[in-house]
Amino acid sequence: MSQTPSTPHRAEVEHVVRRLLYQRLNRPAPRSALSPHPLVVNVSARHCHLTAQAVETLFGKGHVLHPRKALYQGGQYAAEEAVTLIGPRSRMVSNLRILGPCRDINQVELAFTDAISLGFDVPVRASGDIKDTPGCMLMGPAGFLELPQGVIRAAPHVHMHPDDAAFYGVKAGAYMKLRIGGPCAMTFDRLLARVSPDFKLEVHIDTDEGNACGLEAGVYCELLP
Repeated sequence: MSQTPSTPHRAEVEHVVRRLLYQRLNRPAPRSALSPHPLVVNVSARHCHLTAQAVETLFGKGHVLHPRKALYQGGQYAAEEAVTLIGPRSRMVSNLRILGPCRDINQVELAFTDAISLGFDVPVRASGDIKDTPGCMLMGPAGFLELPQGVIRAAPHVHMHPDDAAFYGVKAGAYMKLRIGGPCAMTFDRLLARVSPDFKLEVHIDTDEGNACGLEAGVYCELLP
């Protein structure tokens, strides 16, 4: 993988350096520089999460996922393996990336334009909330897997450590705002807060949302309770 657990992420290094610079210059730091951890905003492209049994069905008995690229959240990665997604209109998306490690449910996350193209009417849901959602067919090199449910459009959300939640004054399940600067500046008003001691402070929006706000490196982002 491209990043080992002992290697600090660039955003974490910049956060420390920024805080030290304000101290050195004896200048008041903005609120974002005082937060326990840096805010990282990432665009999450379409992908799926699979159970170990589903991986074996699609890739063969005994097959396990092989990490390709580490993600910002600790222990999470984009796998080498990908599958083909077949929608209700028999339209397909090949190379749908699997994110690991394996989970206890099967879930496919699409952007709105992905869903329209494939013929899905998908609800906006928090990850894991797949009751009464559409199903689909997945195809791998060793077989097919029919999912009775699990296709969603992931709600914009922020992963937060309890220290971050305390700093911003929010609880798990609450909604926050995310202000994006730049030429296509906008504010997301319903950013779901997910809190866990295992989380780093990171916002996930999908490709449609990322394109709409013109998110790119260097664009100012601010979390608001």
